[in-house]
Amino acid sequence: MANDQLAAAPSGGEGGALSHLRVLDLSRVLAGPWCTQNLADLGAEVIKVERPRVGDDTRGWGPPWIDPSAQAPGPDSTYYAAANRGKKSITVDIACARGQQLVRELAAVSDVVIENYKVGDLKRYGLDYESLRAVNPGLVYCSITGYGQDGPDAHKPGYDFVFQAIGGLMSITGERDDLPGGGPQKSGIAIADVITGMYATVAILAALNHRQVSGAGQYIDMALLDCLVALGGNQVTGFFASGKIPHRYGNAHASLVPYQVFAVADGEIVVAVGNDTQWLRYCEAIDRPDLAADERWRKVKDRITGRDQLVPMLAGTMLQRPAAEWIRRLEQYGVPCGRINNYAQVFEEPQVKHRQLRVDMPLPGGGSVGTIASPLRLQGTPVQYRLPPPVLGSHTEEVLARVLGYKAQDVAALRAQGVI
Repeated sequence: MANDQLAAAPSGGEGGALSHLRVLDLSRVLAGPWCTQNLADLGAEVIKVERPRVGDDTRGWGPPWIDPSAQAPGPDSTYYAAANRGKKSITVDIACARGQQLVRELAAVSDVVIENYKVGDLKRYGLDYESLRAVNPGLVYCSITGYGQDGPDAHKPGYDFVFQAIGGLMSITGERDDLPGGGPQKSGIAIADVITGMYATVAILAALNHRQVSGAGQYIDMALLDCLVALGGNQVTGFFASGKIPHRYGNAHASLVPYQVFAVADGEIVVAVGNDTQWLRYCEAIDRPDLAADERWRKVKDRITGRDQLVPMLAGTMLQRPAAEWIRRLEQYGVPCGRINNYAQVFEEPQVKHRQLRVDMPLPGGGSVGTIASPLRLQGTPVQYRLPPPVLGSHTEEVLARVLGYKAQDVAALRAQGVI
């Protein structure tokens, strides 16, 4: 059994902004793990609770695999690796009473619990907010579900793709209906999951800051649908004001022209003219003083309403030179522009290399896994990359011994009973 002493302090990143915090992560797949990876990068000790022998669903979402030659419990997918850096994995069967007790003991000495079970599931196990608040009144407890904890759809399951559809994103993503390839498209990134993970991070940090003042924890109800709808705030606010339903513009912009992809002599580039001053510079860069002098195109609003006449003229000019020459000329005049890179090309960009956006982390069995650097650049308490994505259950003994004071024989007994 656990001893009666206080739990060990969190073993987060030394000097990290959140190194004084312990997070109990009951989430899986992407939105919750994305959030807790942020917290781990910032120094928090994140204890990831997984099902024995199975673990997070995404461990098996390969190929590609982190290490295809890995032995039992088998290789983990790169999908899993993308959202689980910096964590410690323990395996606990929360369907049994003893496993539930273990999680309650960990929650009692944690600052944050995050979970993404279906509404009501954890209440059956005595692991809902009210149950855990009874053992830790200062607990910040964050639930992530598809539709939220209440409302007519709260009981429904759902994945990112579903929320991109019903939340409106697909109605403004994709080529115009009247052009070849027109129609709704999902984002190439699981944006509902990622943005919910980011919003959840903000909410948790806000609740922790409030606890610092009040001493009280609180419950956080995060929904993928809410976050995806909120992501469309620019378009939705325009709809509220005008009553006009936003539609797809493909690679064009609803409020700026030219702000799009242009075919050039040897491929395609993006040009992003964001204001009237940049428009004049753009015209100078492409040797079209006639367009700069034409009152029809002088203001943003006029270029928007006249885009069908203006853009074909620009497109003809842009076809006359190759990409490298256009980029050199446009950058010389301070016009935002860029190549359309694939991910191999992204990591050849000098700026990407300078910012060290690739982080290679050594694996326990040898080799390494490439991960993406956190964009959170804190100078006083910088992000640290302490642990690679953990092997399933690899920290169970260490966490139970250090955090809860369990003896070796206690851990062995739990393992023999199938609790861990």
